[in-house]
Amino acid sequence: MARTNDGDGTPVPQRLLAAATRLFAEQGYDRTSVQEIVEAAGVTKGALYHYFGSKDDLLHEVYARVLRVQQERLDAFANADEPIEKRLRGAAADVVVTTIENLDDALIFFRSMHHLSPEKNKQVRAERRRYHERFRALVEEGQESGVFSKATPADLVVDYHFGSVHHLSTWYRPNGPMGAQEVADHLADLLLRALRP
Repeated sequence: MARTNDGDGTPVPQRLLAAATRLFAEQGYDRTSVQEIVEAAGVTKGALYHYFGSKDDLLHEVYARVLRVQQERLDAFANADEPIEKRLRGAAADVVVTTIENLDDALIFFRSMHHLSPEKNKQVRAERRRYHERFRALVEEGQESGVFSKATPADLVVDYHFGSVHHLSTWYRPNGPMGAQEVADHLADLLLRALRP
């Protein structure tokens, strides 16, 4: 993998993603040029096109990298040998923490997803659907076993929680009164209270 020449050893793709993420968050995807990205990353346009092919590919990867981490972590919670309420609470809190840890990525995604090519947009929606379906399966498992109430359909429960997660980038501030884990604990507890029989 190509390396930087500034001595820190950061791979070129990571440098490009870091520069693109910062610029997309500050200026917006549509107002950021490829030239600005490569200048901020300290590489050539050839390097960008070697690793990503297009600005659209960079936008897709900004979101896909976070979703990959979240999917892996959700799978680990779902497959753990723990009671269902502990697994769901862990997954519900984790998605909040990982979203807050990647707040720029979340902001870019919800502000700029419509800029993706139809093919990449479809791909992102499929990846997101897979995540939501796995999360919903935890809710359904708890409902079927009688641990959670069936009064509210599982789909609505999932939409309720992810509605909160998706709005974090509009209000959460790292220097605010609550840390990431505290917000995560509150939102996870709200979800479990809503599911109590």
